[in-house]
Amino acid sequence: MDRRIILLALLFPAWSILVADSPKPDIVVATDGSGDFKTIQAAVASIRATNRERVVVFVKNGTYREKIRVDASFVTLRGQSRRGTRIEFPQVKDDFTAHPDDIGWAVINLNHANDFVLENLTAENTASTMSAHAFTISGTGDRTVIVDCGVLSHGGDTVSLGRGERGFYYHARCNFSGSVDFVCPRGWCYVSDCDFYAYKKTAAVWHEGTLNSDMKFVLRSCRFDGATGFNLGRHFVVAQFYFLDCKFSVKMRNKPIRRLLYPLNGGRSTEEDIQSNADLDNQNIWGERSYFYNCHREGGDFDWFANSLSSAPGSPTPNQITAAWTFNGKWNPEKESGPTIQQLRVMGRQIALVFSESVTVKGKPRVRMRGSSVANYVSGSGTDTLSFELASDSDHDVLAVDLNNGSIVACEASAKLRPANLSLPAGAEVHDKITGAVSGATKVAFLRVTSLRFLGSSDSIKRRRSPASAKLRRAGRA
Repeated sequence: MDRRIILLALLFPAWSILVADSPKPDIVVATDGSGDFKTIQAAVASIRATNRERVVVFVKNGTYREKIRVDASFVTLRGQSRRGTRIEFPQVKDDFTAHPDDIGWAVINLNHANDFVLENLTAENTASTMSAHAFTISGTGDRTVIVDCGVLSHGGDTVSLGRGERGFYYHARCNFSGSVDFVCPRGWCYVSDCDFYAYKKTAAVWHEGTLNSDMKFVLRSCRFDGATGFNLGRHFVVAQFYFLDCKFSVKMRNKPIRRLLYPLNGGRSTEEDIQSNADLDNQNIWGERSYFYNCHREGGDFDWFANSLSSAPGSPTPNQITAAWTFNGKWNPEKESGPTIQQLRVMGRQIALVFSESVTVKGKPRVRMRGSSVANYVSGSGTDTLSFELASDSDHDVLAVDLNNGSIVACEASAKLRPANLSLPAGAEVHDKITGAVSGATKVAFLRVTSLRFLGSSDSIKRRRSPASAKLRRAGRA
C-alpha cells in the first residue's frame, strides 16, 4: 500500500478522507463507542422531528443489526464505506403485522421524512424468505436520494417508497436485489447506473402513477439479471416506464411489461378474479405506457423493447430525458451548483444574507467589515436568510464573508452536498438602512453593487459604490 495513504489515514479522521469538500459530520455512530452513539437508531432519534437543517450522520464501518425509523427531514446517513458499513435486520411484513413495534416493517423506515439521503453503505433485510414482503427501505417522504449503496433483500418490495403518498425519488450507482417488484416507487423516480438482481421470475420493477398522468419511472444505464425466465416489470394500475441504455441478461423472459391479471398463478379465473381485473381496468385510464431506447439483451433483443420514445408523451429525445426532466423541473438532484446570494441587507447593526434557497450553517461564519468590526452569525440556518449582528452600528462597509472553518450548504436533498456560492452578481441591489439624526427620520440608501465575490474563508466580498450611492450614504450619516 502507498505510504502516503497510510499517513493520511493516521493524520485525518475517516470522514475527512471520504469527502474532502464535505463539512464535518454532525453526528458520528460507531459500534465500538468511539462516536456520539453506538446505534444508528439512537442517532436519528436525537434529531428533532421538526428539524429544518441538513444533518449529516456519519456511520463508521461495522455491522449494525437494527431497524431504523427516521422522523426528521433533511437527514443524511453516510457510511464510511459501501461494503464496510452494513445495516441489517431480518423482518418479514407478516411477522411485523402479527407483532408490530414502534420502528416499522422495514430495515430503514421513513416517517414523513423529506429530503432523506442514504449514501455509501449497504442495507439488507436478512429474512431468508423469497415468498413474502421483506422491505429494506420503506415509507413516506419527498425527495429521497439513495446513492452508492447496496439495498438488498430476498423478499418482495425491497425499496418501497411512497406508501400513502406520492413523491420524488432518485437512485444512482446502487445494486438492488429481491424476489418480486423489488424496486417499486409510487410517483416519480429516476434511477441511473444501477444493478438489479431478481431471485424470482415474477417481476423486477413495478410502478404506480395514479393521481397525475406525468408520474413516471425512468431507468437509465441500468443492468438486469436474475433467475432464469425473470420478467422485467409489471404494474397494478396506472404506470409509466422509461428504459434507456439498459442491458438485460440472457435470462430475461420474452414478456413485455403489462398490468397483472388475476389469478396470479395463471389458473382458472374465479368471479372474484374477474371483478378484480375489471376494477383494475377501470383504474388503468392511460393504458400501457412503457418506452425504450437503445436497450439490448445478451443473446438477442426482443421486439417489445425496440426504440419507442417517439410514441411517448411529447416524443422526448434521449438527451432530454434527465433527472430534472423526470421531475418536471420541480427538483434536480443532479444539480451541482449551490445556493446563491440574492441580496445583502445592512440594517443598522443587523446584516442579512438572502439566498436563492434554504441553507444550513455549519460552525460560526461571520461577516467582516471594512473597519475592524465583525458581524457574528446569529440565526437563520434552515431558511433562506441568514442574520449576522455587529457589536455597534458605526461600520456598514462589508469587506468579507468569513466561513471561519465552517460551511454553508443547501438543505434540499441532492446527489452531492452542495456548498453555497457566496458571490453576488454585479448590479444586485443592497438595501442599507441607516438611522440618521436629521429630523429624527430614518433614511434608506439603495446601494448598487458593482463587484462582490467570495474568494475563500479569509478573503473578501467587496463592493464598490457609485458616486451617487456614496452621496446618499453621506446624507444618511448627516
